[in-house]
Amino acid sequence: MTQVHPGRHEATAPGAGRTPSVRWVLAGLSLSVLLPSLGTSIANVGLPTMAHAFGAPFQAVQWIVLAYLLAITTLIVSVGRLGDLTGRRRLLLAGIALFTAASVLCGLAPALWLLIAARAAQGVGAAVMMALTMAFVGETVPKERTGSAMGLLGTMSAIGTALGPSLGGVLISGLGWRAIFLVNAPLGILALLLTRRHLPADRPRPTTGRARFDHLGTVLLALTLGAYALAMTLGRGSLGALTVALLLAAALGAGLFLRVEARAASPLIRPAMFRDPGLSSSLAMSALVSTVMMATLVVGPFYLSRGLGLGEAPVGLVLSVGPLVAALTGVPAGRVADRFGPARMTALGLAAVAAGCLALALLPARLGVAGYLAPIVVVTVGYAVFQTANNTAVMADVGPDRRGVVSGMLNLSRNLGLVTGASVLGAVFSLASATADVTTARPDAVATGMRVTFAVATALIVVALAVALAVRPLPRRGRPVTAEGAGRSEPARRA
Repeated sequence: MTQVHPGRHEATAPGAGRTPSVRWVLAGLSLSVLLPSLGTSIANVGLPTMAHAFGAPFQAVQWIVLAYLLAITTLIVSVGRLGDLTGRRRLLLAGIALFTAASVLCGLAPALWLLIAARAAQGVGAAVMMALTMAFVGETVPKERTGSAMGLLGTMSAIGTALGPSLGGVLISGLGWRAIFLVNAPLGILALLLTRRHLPADRPRPTTGRARFDHLGTVLLALTLGAYALAMTLGRGSLGALTVALLLAAALGAGLFLRVEARAASPLIRPAMFRDPGLSSSLAMSALVSTVMMATLVVGPFYLSRGLGLGEAPVGLVLSVGPLVAALTGVPAGRVADRFGPARMTALGLAAVAAGCLALALLPARLGVAGYLAPIVVVTVGYAVFQTANNTAVMADVGPDRRGVVSGMLNLSRNLGLVTGASVLGAVFSLASATADVTTARPDAVATGMRVTFAVATALIVVALAVALAVRPLPRRGRPVTAEGAGRSEPARRA
């Protein structure tokens, strides 16, 4: 007789009814994480080719990337809540199907406007996949293995990010730009088959007293996040009239959203959730760390090419080390979080990120590539440990009816950190380099800009570490540590 973990659905193979197939569930969820990450990173490498193919300027083709990112950012919390209300399994299947169909449409698009529209639809599917995968971990994996499962999903996300540029380059050179979208079709079909066969069925929902979907809150949140994301991506750190207007619109939208949610009978996000210090601190730390991690992607290429004089191929190889280290670290980081508890490993991961950023801030250029790579490896390992432990702490004890929305909020905090880092720390790098065009700056100016940027990054991580230690005190020695609500406050367990 199979023992079922309390409060969880064990996925079973159809017809077997005896053996839990958690490994097949995780296989489907891993693909559901891999595909959105791949969709983000693989398109960038094809922008020059697509600009030539459509005879369009770069300002137009960049919307191929922006449409995808905006769709994810604006909808990820809403689709998570929709899954809580209507059933996560059926919504995830719909999201994978939409992502796959939109990928095919991207690959067949005869005009740029249709490609951009298809990328927006692909982003909607990606938002569903990203929002619901972590929620399913809470349903299908025993609590003592939650960290390992989160580490696996982090690994797959890193693999998708690392694989995108190299795979995209190979596909474009051999088959043309359309192949970078069509490659998602077989992977999407495989993910759809695995999740359809092995995910647990949605729980029957009562016909009376059922919570309603918050349409007004959803629209307000989408408009608010869209305004902020556009301010960060189009403004690129400058405070022009458009950026200021978008930021004011985002601030106004946030105020209206909180007011509407406080009065809604079935709010998209309960304002009381933010009074839980455990959840609020996790979201804040995730945003801060993601802001810093984006600096490695923004500053790294310029420092390697202008500061160290590397060619395009060596720069690509050096930049791939970070995602590769993250991919190799994810699963071990999850096991360590299960063993020692998320509170302790969150602090350790943040300390490692801070140490690596400080080393980059003090880095002398004469140490060359090795002097750059060593701190980057420390930063990346620390990030993998932090992200796995932080996600585990948040998701371990969230109520079943809120897992989707909380998972969406975690992904949203990460996405907002990435777009903020690209804009704000990119602006810091440009100002510190004391040049209007970083692509033509002197090597010593680029090196100075890099050191100043990572000094700012170090300060941000120190703030995150202070938050972690204040909200999640480290367990006393000898006290048993588990992933079950370690460092979490009581309101989070009822969320």
